[in-house]
Amino acid sequence: MMMALIWKTLNTNMNNNYVAIMAGGVGSRFWPSSRISKPKQFLDIMGVGKSLLRLTFERFLNVCPAEHIYIVTNLDYIDLVKEQLPELGAHQILAEPSRNNTAPCVAYTALKLNALNPKANFVVAPSDHIILNEPKFVAEIQKALAFTAQNDALLTLGITPSRPDTGYGYIRFQDNIGFHNHDETIHKVVQFTEKPPYEKALEYVKSGEYVWNAGIFVWSTKSILKSFKENAPEILDILDDGKKVFNTDAEQAFINEAYPRTPNISIDYAIMERADNVFTIPTEFGWSDLGTWGSLHAEAPKDERGNAINASLALIAETSNCLIKASDKKLVVINGLDDFIVVDEDDVLMIYPKSKEQEIKQVTAEVARAIGVQYL
Repeated sequence: MMMALIWKTLNTNMNNNYVAIMAGGVGSRFWPSSRISKPKQFLDIMGVGKSLLRLTFERFLNVCPAEHIYIVTNLDYIDLVKEQLPELGAHQILAEPSRNNTAPCVAYTALKLNALNPKANFVVAPSDHIILNEPKFVAEIQKALAFTAQNDALLTLGITPSRPDTGYGYIRFQDNIGFHNHDETIHKVVQFTEKPPYEKALEYVKSGEYVWNAGIFVWSTKSILKSFKENAPEILDILDDGKKVFNTDAEQAFINEAYPRTPNISIDYAIMERADNVFTIPTEFGWSDLGTWGSLHAEAPKDERGNAINASLALIAETSNCLIKASDKKLVVINGLDDFIVVDEDDVLMIYPKSKEQEIKQVTAEVARAIGVQYL
């Protein structure tokens, strides 16, 4: 028994890598399938028998063991996380009492992991991304972890752009001239740019100096907490008061009181755009952020007319470029649609032009105002 305990301790000391999966969003752009009570990360959006959260969790089992994977979610979703990830202990679920964007959740995670292991080196990743080439993804993550373990660096994976997409943020990087690292694929970041107009995005893609901001970050707790102290002390000052109770039974009570007082700000604005030690690995591993129905249509298998159909009973004619989702118990008959989103849930049917999919988030606000929140 003692030898087993010593062996476990040695293994823990040797493995300082962790993963934090962010799973607290409401996924309003995937309404009416995604609801406040069960957002898209807990749904089988891909039709593969597993939720997006489960797929993300299993992907990271190739990076570190289950006991080193943490989920940052909303207080309301603790039971959903436990249900879908029974491998996790209760201490691996970080429950936010309020939605304050990504910077406070990263600070909270870093403080908790640092209290557990001051040598912790961790990945921060969303729960709703598609990764088609998982071996390549894992290799890039491992490369990034090796780099941040040895350097005071904040690293983000950058996706080599395939088109001038205006829905993504862009990262400009520089050549490695004057920078001494052991891997020429790691570059210093020069600038972050949020969702540029089409002409500017086209210029970025042609230059070869920009990558898409995938929102996947890697750093040590030491480096990211240092950066919070320098660039966003207003967040650290609030949460650092709880460092003595992190990983104890008193942690949640402290978070319930302190967390809502943190600023509502993204990690990009609070840290990445201000820090001078930001690096990126330009790469491509079949990535999609799966932010809208249109992005799901782009990634899903399609018929000869470009329709992505997730419905067992369907008669589709003179219809093209549509995404169609319905219950297996319902017959769907469609004729004459082009470039539409059709989503049929038990209590809501939505038929919406795919070209206007960015409006769906505003549609949910109109539904709440005109009809009621029971449909959200």
